Amino acid sequence: MHQAASNINYKIWIFWDQDFTGSIIDQDEQQMTVELKHVEAVGVFQLTIVYAKCKANLRRPLWEVLRQTSLTCTIPWCVLGDFNVIASIEEKIGSLPYQMRKSLEFLSMIEDCGLVVLGFYGSRYTWSNGRGPGSIIWKRLDREMVNDNWLISFPATTISHLSSIGFDHNPLLMEMNIRQDTSKKYFKFLNCWVENEGFIPLVHEVWNQEVRGNAMWIVHQKLKAVSNALSKWSRQEYVDIF
Repeated sequence: MHQAASNINYKIWIFWDQDFTGSIIDQDEQQMTVELKHVEAVGVFQLTIVYAKCKANLRRPLWEVLRQTSLTCTIPWCVLGDFNVIASIEEKIGSLPYQMRKSLEFLSMIEDCGLVVLGFYGSRYTWSNGRGPGSIIWKRLDREMVNDNWLISFPATTISHLSSIGFDHNPLLMEMNIRQDTSKKYFKFLNCWVENEGFIPLVHEVWNQEVRGNAMWIVHQKLKAVSNALSKWSRQEYVDIF
């Protein structure tokens, strides 16, 4: 790796290679914010890596830092890491039923910052207490959230929850396309499609496929999947008329 940096208590580390230039914008005990630029990218983007405290009252300063960052950030921004809190009752299995009041401050921060929680591939849960049957607990404590500028600049971003080997947390892999695709064709809807008997069944089939994430992310991913499927179907049915 070309360069490395840590936050003040050495619990958060970020490494980048020679293809990136980076600078630390802000850091404290629970977050480190870095501005990065890839040699092949047009502009810069911002990452905030999070390792939140276990107690709710100690996480509040982090939520305020993120709110302030959202007010000043005008470039693509991604917030990712271990938030030590879940966003819905479905993100926990095992032990006592979860009380959603514990998540209200977290959910309020997400809304105030205008962040979109990205969907993912792999297991729903990213943390386990590692105990045996009857005592094991699974939670989704780790996630990635982005602003609107990120979705515009890196719409093909994907998140994978990898298998855990020797740790209580699952590694998260984020992949993004930083190269500008000048040959990309934009989606075009053809009125003749609606007269084809295969159109409606195809839309239903693709739209009903399961997508995980919040409502905005689900709609975004479903629209992308439908447009891709229709474009491929159209080339088979009508050849490429453009």
